Amino acid sequence: MTMSTYFMEATYLIASILFVFALKGMSHPETARRGMFLAEGGMLAAIIGTLIGAHIVTWVWIIAGLSIGSIIGAWMAIWVPMTAMPQRTALSHAFGALAASLVGVGEFLVHANDMPAVTRWALGFEVMLGALTTTGSLIAAGKLQGIIHGKPIQFKGQNVVNGLIFLTMATCFFIFIAHPEKVAVFYIMLGLAFVFGVMLVIPIGSADMPVVMSLLNSYAGLAAAATGFVLGNNVLIIAGTLDGFSGFILSVLMCKAMNRSITNVLFGGFGAVIAEATTDAGGVMREISLDDAAMQLAFASRVIFVPGYGLATAQAQHAVRELAELLEARGVTVKYAIHPVAGRMPGHMNVLLAEANVPYSSLYEMEQINPEFPSTDVAVVIGANDVVNPDARDNPKSLIAGMPILEVDRAKSVIVLKRGQGRGFSGLENPLFFKSCTSMLYGDAKSSLSHLAQAVQHV
Repeated sequence: MTMSTYFMEATYLIASILFVFALKGMSHPETARRGMFLAEGGMLAAIIGTLIGAHIVTWVWIIAGLSIGSIIGAWMAIWVPMTAMPQRTALSHAFGALAASLVGVGEFLVHANDMPAVTRWALGFEVMLGALTTTGSLIAAGKLQGIIHGKPIQFKGQNVVNGLIFLTMATCFFIFIAHPEKVAVFYIMLGLAFVFGVMLVIPIGSADMPVVMSLLNSYAGLAAAATGFVLGNNVLIIAGTLDGFSGFILSVLMCKAMNRSITNVLFGGFGAVIAEATTDAGGVMREISLDDAAMQLAFASRVIFVPGYGLATAQAQHAVRELAELLEARGVTVKYAIHPVAGRMPGHMNVLLAEANVPYSSLYEMEQINPEFPSTDVAVVIGANDVVNPDARDNPKSLIAGMPILEVDRAKSVIVLKRGQGRGFSGLENPLFFKSCTSMLYGDAKSSLSHLAQAVQHV
């Protein structure tokens, strides 16, 4: 081995260790920032090791790729708002998966005929996973951005069509393993994988998008790991495997938090039958004036804020923090209740509130905060619907029956900040809105919170 090879292996070892510690750091909000720095250090070490240790054929394409990628990355970091983080993450998955697919195609063009069978297996998985993750992530980003309708897109015989696509793709995969010289088979497999990614995500409603994001993250990681096997790159194998399996574990945890199975998420078509499953909830939603809401908050002893995606879309994270600080200055105990699937991706609410400098110590997970609602004077629900729907607990016929919820209906008083009387993102009716303890404060969440803060100051 040459000195450059020793250096490369040493940097790969350092990068792998940093990735492991980064994953551990990102498992908790208080250490997440340190985890991100460790991950960045690991990635930098891996890049330096690769550029110095590997045989470089030409620097032109490498410099071009680094330049273009850096420009796009800097633009996304500066200009994409935190509220669009789920879409940005989906695009990142698409970029990573597309890169894995293109590397696979390149390796096929150069080494397909002299490649060991084991490597061809890895190449096949790399190309298929990469391609279906690319289009699946683009569809997810489109749904989250509102470019594509968020409701499930289904048609008669969809599962049969999906099954046929999958079987044809799998057949092409095995033919490619046995006969790598059949170029057309390889490209048919690649094309079907792109189509399969679209077909996997379009029948999934936006309500299930947090789980889909976790799964796509897992697929992208596994595609990267397969790329590592094809290239003989150890750090890529380790990083991809960590990413892939952590994403899968997170998907399982997310499904558990929603009382769903992964199979149900992928093939259930959650929103397709919503119209048939309307609850018996009814009555009149009681509207509250801004001054009355401010009065309740100002004279409360304990207040819990429950942020949802409505807070994200209104970019109201700073407004809620300012209101919370005013209340705390008056001696009110303020806490934030975070549901595991609040928002559009895992940890979305934590990131938004951290951006507004809300202390980590004020954030409480569902299991911690639920016992405190009965002793809470006012629970303020900001643009959340399903995660506070008591039907999940009380109505066994509900589509979300069994899904763990934040039990805000047990608080002494509930104020719901909502744009209007619609059913919200999932389309399910929410009996909470009709309870006697609940008041509705209509309007944009950011504007309502800002006006509430002004009103509290004059109480």
